[in-house]
Amino acid sequence: MKMLLTVDFPHEPFNTLVRTGQAAAVIDRIMDSIRPEAAYFTEQDGHRCGIFVVEVASQAAVPAIAEPFFLNFNANCKFRIVMSPIDLQEAGLDELGKRWG
Repeated sequence: MKMLLTVDFPHEPFNTLVRTGQAAAVIDRIMDSIRPEAAYFTEQDGHRCGIFVVEVASQAAVPAIAEPFFLNFNANCKFRIVMSPIDLQEAGLDELGKRWG
């Protein structure tokens, strides 16, 4: 299933990794490992933030995706299930509306 992963990077150790020229290499290693479908970097609540769309085959895959961010950046990770428009069409909303509406 597709998950939206939001990663909140605290200022430290990220600042130190930037100053020592290691931040880009660490991020590249993580991207090679998690292979996101999409990756964006932005600011959120005054912190650096990464937003990634990742494929998660099972719940057991979550640590392999999150641990690199935890261990290298002391980051906070949030996972949310996401659907494409096709997924939403296949969800049976009309039938759910009839049953629960």
